Amino acid sequence: MVPLPSRSGAPAEIGRAVLRWFSGWWRIVHLGALLLVLALTPASYTPANRAAMARHIVVGTAPMLLWFTLLSSLISLVIIRIVVVTAASYGLSQYALQMVVRVLVLELIPLTAAIFVALRIGLPDGRELADMRLRGELDALRRRGLDPLAHEVLPRAVAGAFAVLMLAAVAGVVTLVLAYLTVHGFTVGGFARYTRTVGQVFTPAVTLIFAIKTFLLALAVSLIPVASALYDAPDARTRTSAELRALVRLFLVMLLIEAASLVGNYY
Repeated sequence: MVPLPSRSGAPAEIGRAVLRWFSGWWRIVHLGALLLVLALTPASYTPANRAAMARHIVVGTAPMLLWFTLLSSLISLVIIRIVVVTAASYGLSQYALQMVVRVLVLELIPLTAAIFVALRIGLPDGRELADMRLRGELDALRRRGLDPLAHEVLPRAVAGAFAVLMLAAVAGVVTLVLAYLTVHGFTVGGFARYTRTVGQVFTPAVTLIFAIKTFLLALAVSLIPVASALYDAPDARTRTSAELRALVRLFLVMLLIEAASLVGNYY
């Protein structure tokens, strides 16, 4: 006979799973605190670390900036045209620009930039750090008297956060320009009314929430994949599972940040 699973072991297994869940999040928060201290410490910016950070920022951001801007501009132009034409057909043209700014600039562009950077930089950097950990390269740096966090982890985290902020800023500005050109054309006659409409959307409270949301998205994208690579099981057979856990954690945090932003903006 096949032995039945013991019911008495189920609560213990659930408890261990909950403990592992909290432990994983605590390690992410702890790593974030360590990287923040390193980022604010002048001794971390040795010539070698500065060169590594500059290399990761340029290599990570430059190839994506043009393509992301073109893709987001094309999608934004289509959405802007749909919103403007639909609003005009219902006699609500005065609300079209506000809707475009709120939907695209405030909500979609920062979230899309974070997802794009997570797939192109965050997760690949986490996989690279996991491989370095498996090969013992991080321990080799410690034996040479170098701090792996300052030499390998901090440059990748800073590059990921910088990429999110840069893509969101550039795409947001381009979208605002495209919205003006779609509504008013190549004239300056509607500039005063347009800036007044945008100013009505970007109130001090909304601007603060937008800045905090973008910063938190950049922090999540740059930190969670790296922390998962450093602290999850180093066994090569479980590396795919570790990447999946990092992806789940990342999208859960991004969902919570977006939900909190919506609550702050509209309630």
